[in-house]
Amino acid sequence: MNSKTLGYLYVLIAITIFAGQDAFSKLLGDKYPPIMVTMIRFWAFAVFVVLLAATSPGGLRKAIATKRPVLQVVRGMLLVSEVVVVVISFTIAGLAMTQSIFQATPLMITLLSVPLLGETVGWRRGVALAVGLIGVLIILNPTNVHFDIRLLLPLGAGFMFALYSIATRAVSSTDSAVTSVFYAGVAGAALATLIGPFYWTPIAMEDWPAMAALCICGATSHYFMIKAYSLLSAVEVQPLTYLQLVMGVAVAVAFFGETVSINMAIGAVIVVGAGLFTVWREHRLGIRKDKAEKI
Repeated sequence: MNSKTLGYLYVLIAITIFAGQDAFSKLLGDKYPPIMVTMIRFWAFAVFVVLLAATSPGGLRKAIATKRPVLQVVRGMLLVSEVVVVVISFTIAGLAMTQSIFQATPLMITLLSVPLLGETVGWRRGVALAVGLIGVLIILNPTNVHFDIRLLLPLGAGFMFALYSIATRAVSSTDSAVTSVFYAGVAGAALATLIGPFYWTPIAMEDWPAMAALCICGATSHYFMIKAYSLLSAVEVQPLTYLQLVMGVAVAVAFFGETVSINMAIGAVIVVGAGLFTVWREHRLGIRKDKAEKI
């Protein structure tokens, strides 16, 4: 098996685990405070990133060293906050709806990269952003009298994850991937621990297997995604990550009895298509920039 094939296999494994992770999050989020569920998940994630850093070249000392400590900590805070909002969204808006709207995140990243990173967005990506917005509006179906303002929760989660991704781009120029993962896990766990204990609820014995599975999914999904990025470029990974929408919707329908409306299906296809074009366009611009720098 060549490195590319192995990389794609890692992505598929990670996406499959992500789907299971979302299912366990919804299952537990329906019974317990989302911040408590997130806190326990991040405790396990923090243990994972510490072990990952300790076994990486240079060990913990090298992983802890960063030129952007404040931004790294903010990244961790954004990530744990986004996870809390996502779990709440799973319980209020539904797993399928949340997954559909969350696919607009790559478009948000492109839009935010203009004011925050100083990047430029040409007319092609501008059109893709507009089309993606139309797709989100179709999913939300604002003309329907049953529209619920709580459906904006997935958009809020997507916005926070977009900010997290922008911050990750900013630190990637000075810090290694291991350092970024380390701070995301540790800082996230620290913030969750400051708030989570106030919402502590005894966990029933029959729910501990699901909690353990959630913690395992949280660690292993990140592990396989890190392995995938070590073998593939972002533009090769991103298209496959949209399969998470398909798996997430399948889980929502099969295990939670949710339904997929026609506007959700059409809107999701539009959003994914716009996102794929945006990723491809950024890849092409990156190639042009590299060629220009070599001249």
